[in-house]
Formats: sequence, C-alpha cells, structure tokens
Amino acid sequence: MVTLAAGSETADRILDIAERLVQTRGFNAFSYADIAGELNVTKASLHYHFATKGGLGERLVARYHARFLAALAEIEATEADAAGRLSAYAGVYAGVLDSGRMCLCGMLAADYRTLPEPVRARVRGFFEANESWLGAVIADGQASAGIAFVGSPEEGARLLLSALEGAMLVAHALDDPGHFRSASEALLRGMVARR
Repeated sequence: MVTLAAGSETADRILDIAERLVQTRGFNAFSYADIAGELNVTKASLHYHFATKGGLGERLVARYHARFLAALAEIEATEADAAGRLSAYAGVYAGVLDSGRMCLCGMLAADYRTLPEPVRARVRGFFEANESWLGAVIADGQASAGIAFVGSPEEGARLLLSALEGAMLVAHALDDPGHFRSASEALLRGMVARR
C-alpha cells in the first residue's frame, strides 16, 4: 500500500522529481538521496510520504497512467476519426520525447524484472489499457473503412504500441526526435486507408 499524505505539496514535488529521474535515468538509477538532495530535505522526510521506493514507484505509475488516460479522453473529444486519433496518440509520444524524456512505463519496462510486484502490475495495467484503447480505435476505423490494417484490432494495437515504444528508444539513443516522427508517420501511413 502506498503511504501518501493527501494533497501534500511535498509529495507532489517528490513525484515530479522521481518521474523526471525515471524518464531520464530509469527506476534503478536513482535513489531517495537524489530526490532529497534536489528538495533539500532529509531522506527520512521522503519516507514519511512514501515509505518505500516501491510505494513511490506504484504511485508514480498510477499518476502517469491517470494523466495518460486524460490525454486519451482529450484525443477522443477532439479527433473525429480513427486516423486522427492514432496520429494524435503518436503525438503524445513525440511530445514526451521532445521534452528530453522517455515514456515512464517504457523505462520501467526495461527494469521490469527488478521492480516490486505492485509496480509491475501497474506497468502491465498501463500497457493493457493502451492496447485496449488502440484496439477500439482500430476496430472503429476498420468498420468505417478509415483504417486499412489487415489483422485483428488487437494485433494492430500490439503492433502500434510496440513500434512507438521501440521507435522512442531508438530515437533517444540516436538523440534524434525526428527519427521517431519518421518511423511513426510511416507506421501510420501503412495503417490508414488511402482514399
């Protein structure tokens, strides 16, 4: 169980710093000492808000997942068709990469075997929710002839999610966000029906 003082500004600042550290270094490459140093507080103060690093990780993924779901709801509200929704989805990834960061759950997936089980469960939940959303968008697009993907919506969702996460990693390694855009645009061109 996550220990968190409700509405605590300090807890939010801890989460903000931890999120940046995970997205730029990985979960196993930061410690409470790193966060305490940035906040100019003691490690004991951090333990008041998050008793364990696993609890901090669990809360971090829950918060990230909630924000991602809000972004998906915004895409649904602003994009009328499946092609636009898929393009906007890829744009969320591009925005994260442009900020010099990686997908939080993608970074955690790299550390997956060393994560506490509650954090693993949250990471799985994030990817499952994304695949479910993408599958629904692809199914809708196939039904309206806007998506030309040959295969099940579930296969298309797996392909798209995996390709975007992988393209993000490669672009990060090459220090070239344009590499991600090129790969994601090519992938989407292959899925969208030509009219």
